[in-house]
Amino acid sequence: MSSLAAFSRVSTRRFKINFHLLGVRACGLATMGDGGAGKVTVQDVEKAAGRLAGHARETPVLTCGTLDALAGRKLFFKSENLQKSGSFKFRGAFNAISRLITSANQNPPPVVTHSSGNHACALALAAHQLGVTAHVVMPSTAPQCKKETVRGYGGNVIECVPTEQARVETMERIAQQEGAVYISSSQHPDVISGQGTMALELLRQVPDLDTVITPVGGGGMLAGVSLVMKALNPHIRVYGAEPELANDAATSLAQGKRCPLSYYPETIADGLRINMGPVAWPYIQEHVDDIICVTEDEIKNAMTLIWQRMKLVVEPSGVLGLAAVLSDSFKAREQEAKNVAIILSGGNLDLLKLPELLSL
Repeated sequence: MSSLAAFSRVSTRRFKINFHLLGVRACGLATMGDGGAGKVTVQDVEKAAGRLAGHARETPVLTCGTLDALAGRKLFFKSENLQKSGSFKFRGAFNAISRLITSANQNPPPVVTHSSGNHACALALAAHQLGVTAHVVMPSTAPQCKKETVRGYGGNVIECVPTEQARVETMERIAQQEGAVYISSSQHPDVISGQGTMALELLRQVPDLDTVITPVGGGGMLAGVSLVMKALNPHIRVYGAEPELANDAATSLAQGKRCPLSYYPETIADGLRINMGPVAWPYIQEHVDDIICVTEDEIKNAMTLIWQRMKLVVEPSGVLGLAAVLSDSFKAREQEAKNVAIILSGGNLDLLKLPELLSL
């Protein structure tokens, strides 16, 4: 048995996790990254890009003159809603499972995770392509389209009540029953490395960027993107965007310590209801300039604009960057920004709920 598989299996028995400590197993797994010391580096991201070549899409960067005029600057939309499985999450999931397979001395073990949807879809598809069984714990309130997508990719969906504690406890039970390796949606170093590959692409696609904005939930994407951006061009400003109703990342950055929410936030951005995790936090604290919080109405307005002006299907969590760049808060602090990249993180939207989502 490989050290990675052995550690992951033992860790599901050893650690007791509550909803404040989401991702604690990933802290232990952080020692298994390419760099050996546990800290994700640009070199790790470049190796991840090599693994993803021919498997993940290099997603296009799109523009829209109408939205440029509204923002008062040039916007570049990195369209991860067009990524395989419908979101950026495929990058991290495929990289993590690929690393697991190469570390195994035998047939790779099954994998397990808990997710509100996008990581669930990504893990199921990556596992299917790599010949690994995937078990996915999903809250009962997750969009039906995402549950169906996971099943369509061959994943085993286990539903639970919509709290982080229930998600973790159910996942632990499945891990013990199936001997499965836990792959966090945002706290695994190989996941963070995989998400950072979109920053490498962005720098090639739009070399004169001065600002980047990504949504932030668990923090894996923001950690990976900010790490790469600041390492390769420290003058680029990096922002996270999150709902006011789920503002733990903004509070944490302002107070200089992780401040997880003690409740399940009721924002329409269902993919961002999770607390920022302990593995992603040090990268965000070191590399992110600020977190912009937006209202529910600002999220709905951004969704409407993306649909009407760009003809793109983007879920509520995916439009946070546009909502942020159109906000008065961002306009006041970033008057000099001319070329702003916005990551549209996913497009797995339950169309049956669209009228409800967009009702103001």
